[in-house]
Amino acid sequence: MTSKNKLSLAAMTWLWLLLSGCSVNYSFTGISLDPSIKTIYIPNFVNRSGNGPPVIGQNFTERLKEYYQQNSSLKIVSSEAAADLIAEGNIVGYTVAPGNALGAPNNPALTGAAIQPGSAGTDRVAQNNLTITVEVKFTNKIDKRQNFTQQFSFNALFPATTPLTSVENGLIDRIFEQLVFDIFNKTVADW
Repeated sequence: MTSKNKLSLAAMTWLWLLLSGCSVNYSFTGISLDPSIKTIYIPNFVNRSGNGPPVIGQNFTERLKEYYQQNSSLKIVSSEAAADLIAEGNIVGYTVAPGNALGAPNNPALTGAAIQPGSAGTDRVAQNNLTITVEVKFTNKIDKRQNFTQQFSFNALFPATTPLTSVENGLIDRIFEQLVFDIFNKTVADW
């Protein structure tokens, strides 16, 4: 081996060693986590709203865990002590209200699809609104500035002529999808 080849090999080896210690983190999901954060603990969310299906808290917890597993490199752990992040909370609201809960008959901007004329000058509601509110306490053990407690709420409309029980599961799925997305973005995507 010539001295020129030895020098080239040594330079390439040195460059490889230098660059192997460096890393660049790219994220197409928008996740902005400190690289030292590896774990998250998500205890069961409890339904404190007084309404909704009996397993709604458990179902929400599972959806939240699944989303973190599918959209981040975080490992779900089974204890607070083993976690770098903690996302805990409760379902604090589960309400069904008329689609005109904001006073559609007196507000021209809200009239139309939600209100239909009734008999003898009265109006009747064409849609109802299911709203679910979740309160989340987020703890980041690595960076305490990221800690927060916040309520997240989302709703879905359904025809007033349809019993809630016949559309409830689909509405809950749609609402959970948005709530989980919002919580994930607030906690680790920093959007």
